[in-house]
Amino acid sequence: MTSDLAGWKKSSRSGAEGDCVEVAVARERVGVRDSKNREGDVLVFPAQRWADFVMGLRRSR
Repeated sequence: MTSDLAGWKKSSRSGAEGDCVEVAVARERVGVRDSKNREGDVLVFPAQRWADFVMGLRRSR
């Protein structure tokens, strides 16, 4: 269920065409969706898994 996901945010680095993903953070989970298809499917991850993913991205810079 994705009804608790609100406040979708898109990267400030998103291109002019809007080709990006959006992220919404809920209490214990994070949703990710295609910014061009907001009514489409949403990938949902446990909040800790998302935090691990973001930390991995930061370390790989």
